[in-house]
Order: sequence, then structure tokens, then C-alpha cells
Amino acid sequence: MSLLKCTQKSTVLALLLCLLTPAALQAADEPALFQVGRARECITPALGAKLAGYFHDREAKYVRDDLFARAVVIDNGEAQLALVSCDLISMTAEVSVPAKERVEKETGIPAANILVCATHTHTGPELRPNGSVARDEVWTKELIDHIANAVIHAHQSKVPARLCVGQADASGYSFNRIFRRKDGSEVFGTWEKGAPILGAAGPVDPLLQTLSAVDESGKLLAVMVNFAMHPDVIGGGSADFISADWPGLMGNALSAVYGDDMVTLLLQGTCGDINHRPHDKTFLPTSGPKKAEQLGRALAGAAMVALERAEPMVDSHLAVMTKVLDLPYYTRDESIFKEMEALEKKENLSYLEEANIRRVREWANDGKSIAVPVQTMRIGDVGLAAFPAEIFVRLGLEVKEWSKAPHTFVVELSNDRVSTYVPDTDHADRGAYGQKPILSRWLRSDAGRHMADAAIDMLYDLYTAE
Repeated sequence: MSLLKCTQKSTVLALLLCLLTPAALQAADEPALFQVGRARECITPALGAKLAGYFHDREAKYVRDDLFARAVVIDNGEAQLALVSCDLISMTAEVSVPAKERVEKETGIPAANILVCATHTHTGPELRPNGSVARDEVWTKELIDHIANAVIHAHQSKVPARLCVGQADASGYSFNRIFRRKDGSEVFGTWEKGAPILGAAGPVDPLLQTLSAVDESGKLLAVMVNFAMHPDVIGGGSADFISADWPGLMGNALSAVYGDDMVTLLLQGTCGDINHRPHDKTFLPTSGPKKAEQLGRALAGAAMVALERAEPMVDSHLAVMTKVLDLPYYTRDESIFKEMEALEKKENLSYLEEANIRRVREWANDGKSIAVPVQTMRIGDVGLAAFPAEIFVRLGLEVKEWSKAPHTFVVELSNDRVSTYVPDTDHADRGAYGQKPILSRWLRSDAGRHMADAAIDMLYDLYTAE
């Protein structure tokens, strides 16, 4: 608008508006107002449940702390979406799809607009139909309704709220657990001690991000935390109890400050090669309940730093895009059969070696492919990219680097389980756990690149569309 046209207006306000820069105009906008609801449903199984996350049998003898499905529903008046975080080892389409269908039927939220993810606790029940231990089929069926109920109750509790996005550096709590040898091969650090190594084989992502909902009185309703670190801290391979591990303890610490009815969702970041164990000598705890409690407090503190300086968003857009990729499984070749023959000649095999032989011999997916859903969301300034497996951190960092969203949350273990791990292409064939075909990597070595490219492409479209 020209100054001449402005002077023809009868008010001083019109003249001032003409002189404002686009940045000043944006700053003058009011924060967007949404309708936001939150809820949680207990999903703790009965004692005796088989615990997921290892290659040997572990049974729950007591409950250290309950497991929950935590849900947030966001409505901008034109579109609705929902996010659900479950204290589980993973998520499967067998569970998420019927839960989403029931939610759509009872609330009108499109099934495509619902993200259901897992925190990856290793002290929860087995959900996977082909896991190392048996799952409880009755509990698995009940889980579908628990997840749906969490979203339905969140939908029923919607109130006017602002959405705020924040971030904080949480360096010093996460570590890359893969180590590079001098010959270029790699090892899982805590399982192959003594191997001559050059150092950590990859980076970490120390950024902790929050997306929070605050009602009109200033009360914190819910916070979604995105941070990349394996929750296999509190119990390890000898665990005989149920626990949400550090994500649950982080939520408890936040509730102690902001109120018991505040709901915390961990949207687990790309932690396929990331864990909690420091590389250097330390007098601080490195595992078990004390370490889990330390992480719960520390990451709650980082989340509070992010929350307390988080600005409300002006952008009110809500949109979802999903692509289903057809990606090849790993196909066995002569080299892997020779590796198994060598293992079979060994005496006193470890349970991991036994599992490796068994899984390779029983592999039935040579020459086949699988449908891989990659889901993206636009929630104002926050773009979400959701992947259905455990993802190496380099892939998450790549999506963040090229995303068009002002803030990008990359969320693993979402909606389905198409592989155990998905490493980046450069690390896929270097031999460490997480990279080993069939035992811990089901897909072809370039699968992660295709998944990341799809997410970047959709985030571009979501943030460049009118």
C-alpha cells in the first residue's frame, strides 16, 4: 500500500500500519487460539507379563510405576488432529489402525490425522507378534481400546488454549553407542568391549524441544517433549518389574511442578544408536534406578527451561500428509550364510548369537518388500515427521536440516513397526548391532534415505502451501 493511499484514510492508525515492516506486522499479530484436550489411560498389564526389549525371557513380578497411553487433541476450528504416546517398546499397525478407526467413528478426527507412537521402554509388555517373548493376546486387544479411549477423552476435554514451542540444550545426557574401528567396521560399545576403536561412530542430537498447550488462565495443560535417547536405563537385561523408565519419571517431575492433571507426552526422537551411558569415567550413576531418576529430573529441568521461555505461536495451520513407501527387505546372500556357518561351529554361544542364527535361518522375506508409512504433520510452527521403526540419529538430523518447518520434531516408533532398526546408509553395512541384517535391520541398507527424503518432501509441501 502506498503512502499516498494511506493519507487518504481518516485515521492515524492506517498511516502507522503502512509504515510497519512485514516483521513488525507479524509481531503485532495475536497468538493463535486452539481448542486443546488431553487425557491419559493406564495400560499396565497384569503381573506375569513377558517384558520386551531383550532376546531372553524376563517376567514382570511387580509394578514399579504404571504405564500409560497419553493423548493430546488439537483443533483449530477447521481441522483436528491427535497425538498419542504409549509407554511401550514399539507400536504396530495391528493396534494403531483399529484404535484410529474407533476414534474417527466417535469423534470425527480423521484416522489419517492421528499419530500413535511408543516411548520405547524396555520394562513394558511385549507388543510385537514376532518378538523374542510371547505377548498377552488379551492385553493386546484391550490396548486398542485404551488408546482410543485416551483420544476420545482428550477430545471431550477440549478448552481454548495457546500452543507454545520451546527448546533447550540437553547436552551431556545422551551418547552415541556405536564405535568405529580402525578398519572402518563398527561395534556396539557395551557388547564388544576391548575392540580397538577410534571413537564414537556418530553424533547425538542434544536438542530437547517442547510443544505445550496453555489455557486462557495460564495453566499448563499438556507438553509434548521431543528428545532422542533410548529408554533402557532402569532395569536392563535382569529387570523383573514394569516401569515407564526415565520418560515416566520425567513426566512425574513435570507434574510435581505444573499439577497432577498436566499430561506429558514423550515423542521419542531418533535414538536408534543413542543411549544414556557416558564414554568417559564418571562417579555418577550409569544405569539402573538411580540413573533413570537422574535422567528424569534432568530432562524435566531442560523441559522446564524450554517451557518457561516458549513463545505462543501465531500460525494456526493444522495439516497432515502421509506417504506409504514400498521398500525392499534385506535379501540373504552367500556372505550371511557363511557368517552363520562360522557361528554354528562355535561353542558356548551367547543368547544374542543364538538369536542371530535362528532369525537368519528362519528369515522368510528374501526378495519381498513392505509398505512403510511416513507421516508428517504441520502444527503451526512445528513440523512433525513420524517413522515406523528405531531410527539412527543421522537420519533425524538430516530431516531437521532440510525441513521447511521453523521447528521440526522427528518421532520414531510411530504407527507401525516395519523393522527393528533403520540406520543411515553409511552405517548400514558396518557390522554393529542396529546394523546387522535380519537380527536388527530388516530392510535394505538405503531404506532410511528413502524415508528421510519422503519426510523432507512432505514437510516442504506442508510449509509452502497456501
